[in-house]
Amino acid sequence: MNSSPTGPATAIDRMGIEPGFLILEVGHDSDAAEDLRSAIKTRTGSELLGYDSTEVVDAVIIWWREGDGDLVDELVDGLTFLAESGSIWLLTPKLGRPNHVEPSDIQDAAPTAGLSQTSSFAAASDWTATRLIARKSGRK
Repeated sequence: MNSSPTGPATAIDRMGIEPGFLILEVGHDSDAAEDLRSAIKTRTGSELLGYDSTEVVDAVIIWWREGDGDLVDELVDGLTFLAESGSIWLLTPKLGRPNHVEPSDIQDAAPTAGLSQTSSFAAASDWTATRLIARKSGRK
């Protein structure tokens, strides 16, 4: 697959995904960006893990849509698997797409879950990626 400068390879570069990383994926469904998922698996050299895993992971990818439930709970669950230096990448439908999540919902949920939002960018044609990291002072 050829990747353009704005394609999946660039998105995973921006996400800091490296060969050998273990990635937990939550919320995958038929609307997920399969080219992005494929690029992540190619880069890491391994399949994406699910909540049935017992591994500590380098990143958590959460596909989240309006109506999926309690975002705070999902973020806290993702944190339990995350290495101290890891990031949670919250992938939400872009504005104008079905099940779009308002940025204010993320801004409200992140601090409650003990996370700080650092950046957002268009990760795929229908998805925005938001990077969330654990706040050092709130983590024991």
